[in-house]
Amino acid sequence: MAPGRPGRPGWSERRRRAAALGLLALVVLLVALVRAAARAARDGKPVVLIEVFHHPLPYAAAVLVLIVLAVLVGTRSRATRTLLLVPVLGCALLASPVALIVFGDLPHETADRPAPGRSDRSLVIHEGSAMIDPLWWVSVDAGSGLTARRWPVGYFNGDDPDDALASAQWDGPDRIRLATEGGEVFVVALDPATGRPEHRVRAG
Repeated sequence: MAPGRPGRPGWSERRRRAAALGLLALVVLLVALVRAAARAARDGKPVVLIEVFHHPLPYAAAVLVLIVLAVLVGTRSRATRTLLLVPVLGCALLASPVALIVFGDLPHETADRPAPGRSDRSLVIHEGSAMIDPLWWVSVDAGSGLTARRWPVGYFNGDDPDDALASAQWDGPDRIRLATEGGEVFVVALDPATGRPEHRVRAG
């Protein structure tokens, strides 16, 4: 039977299916990359990965667009397209306000302070919130360029105003001094070679 006749998909139909499968493969790859980047946010992982995948909304939108394109490319029937796209787009529409609320308060960088006498080390502060409670994350970036790695140092939850972060300063090239609004002071020593903190601080 010649390609394109009833009962057997033509070459154009095969190409459509191949293209749709390729788009779905991109979805799987993108999701895998985002999950890998989330795991990379742990101690001492590359800063470039953490920063690139810091905002999840663009990647969620990319996944949605790829899925829609896969449906449009892979199916000819309008009825089938409608049956597949309506629930996908409906769920996306319903989820959008929730996503904006959940991800709208993602931590943002508010300070980047180089260590005294060391250009390859900096104290980084991120601020965010959990509903109405202010939050702070203090980290150390060690290294430069693509080799820079991030080490979490402290977490402060301002639900109790006394636990809010009041100051975060260098106390030498290998020591950090953190203070809360309640007057509590933490001093954290760093490994001179790697920048890894000897312990983490948590308030609140």
